[in-house]
Amino acid sequence: MRFTFLIISILFIGCVFAQQNKLAAKPPMGWMSWNLLADKVTEQDIKSMADAMVSTGMVKAGYNYIFIDDGWQGGRDKKNNMIPDPQKFPSGIKALAKYVHDRGIKLGIYSDAAPLTCAGYTASLHFEEQDAKTFASWDVDFLKYDYCGAPEDVETAKARYKKMGDALKKSGREIMFSVCEWGPRKPWLWAAEAGGHLWRTTYDVRDKWKRKAGEEGSEGIMDIYDVTVALHEYSGPGKWNDADMLVAGLYGKKGPTSYKGGNGCTQAEYQSQFTLWTMMNSPLYASNDIRTMDEQTKTILLNEEVIAINQDELGKQAIRKTNTEVWDVLVKPLTNGDIAVAVLNKADTEQTADINFSDLGLTDKYNVRDLWLHKQIAKGKKWKGKVAAHETKLFRLSKQN
Repeated sequence: MRFTFLIISILFIGCVFAQQNKLAAKPPMGWMSWNLLADKVTEQDIKSMADAMVSTGMVKAGYNYIFIDDGWQGGRDKKNNMIPDPQKFPSGIKALAKYVHDRGIKLGIYSDAAPLTCAGYTASLHFEEQDAKTFASWDVDFLKYDYCGAPEDVETAKARYKKMGDALKKSGREIMFSVCEWGPRKPWLWAAEAGGHLWRTTYDVRDKWKRKAGEEGSEGIMDIYDVTVALHEYSGPGKWNDADMLVAGLYGKKGPTSYKGGNGCTQAEYQSQFTLWTMMNSPLYASNDIRTMDEQTKTILLNEEVIAINQDELGKQAIRKTNTEVWDVLVKPLTNGDIAVAVLNKADTEQTADINFSDLGLTDKYNVRDLWLHKQIAKGKKWKGKVAAHETKLFRLSKQN
C-alpha cells in the first residue's frame, strides 16, 4: 500500500511539473508597465502599447505578453470580487484582454500576497481563490504576485505563494505565475513547488550600471547580474530565474528606475544587460516607451539572433566560467550543439580580450559568429579582440566540419 501511494505521489508531482514546463517552456517575453507609468497605468496606455508592439515588430520578434503592473485596481464590489479602477479601465479587463489577444499578445496582471499592494491598492490575501477565478474569467494569462506588506519569514512566504499557486491551478485557465518576493527568502529553493513558473532573484532594477556607496536598496544591472548568474542550477524549462525588467531606452527617465542614482546607462551598458539577461535565461520584459523608442533601442530589443539564445529550447542557463576583476566569460549550451559565449568587460575602460576556448572546456575548432555584428568574425580555437567599457560581446560557436 505504501509503495502504491509513493508511486501515485511521484506520478502526481511529475504531472504537475510537466504542466509547469508546458506553460513556461521558454522564458516569457513582453512589455511591463511599471518602470514607465508606475501606478498611473490606464486602459488606453495598454492598448496603445499593444499596437506599438505589433507595429515595431516586437510581437514578431517574440514579445508576446503585455503586463499591467500595480495601480489597475478599483477595490472590491459588494460580493468582494476585485474590480478594475473605472476611470483608468472603463471597458474592464476582459475587454482589454480581447483587445491584446486579437493582436497576438497575452495579458498579464498584478496583485500582492498581503491586504494591500506595494503602491497601496487592493491585494489578494484571504481572497486567493476568488481572485484567481476572477482573473481567469477575464481571460488573463499571467499573474505577477508581489510581497509588499507581508511578513519577512520564509515559511509565511511559502504558504502564501502556494495558496495563490493552488488557486490559479483550480481557476479553470492556464495562468503563468510569477513569484515576486525579491530574493531574500531564496525563492529558487521553493517557488516551483509553490506553483511558480519564475521568481525574482533581487530587489527592483534601477536605470544604472552598478550600485554605489550610499545607494543600498537600489539595484544596478551588475548587482542583479552577480546574484542571478550564480543560480544556474535552479533554472530550466518551467522554472526561470527572473532578473527583473530591461531598462534599455529609459535614459534616466524620472520614475521608479531613477531612485538612488538611476540616471541612465550608456548604450553599451543597455546592450550588456540584454545580453546577460539572455544568457541567464531571464524573462525579457521591456519597460521603455515602445511607442516612441529610438533606433538604438530597437537595435537592442529586436535582435532576433540574441533573442534566439534566450529562447533556445534546451533551456540551460549559462555558467560563468571566468570571473576576474576585469572579465566575466559565460558559456551556454544550445539545442543544436552550438554554444553561446558572452565576454563581459567589467572595467571602466576599453580592454583587449584574448579567449582560448579550451580554457572554457570547449576543445573543438569553431566558427565564431558575433551576434551583435551579425557576421562571422573568427575560426579556430580562440578569439582576440577589443571590448568597450562595460560592453558584453556575444558569440555563437558552431563546430567546424
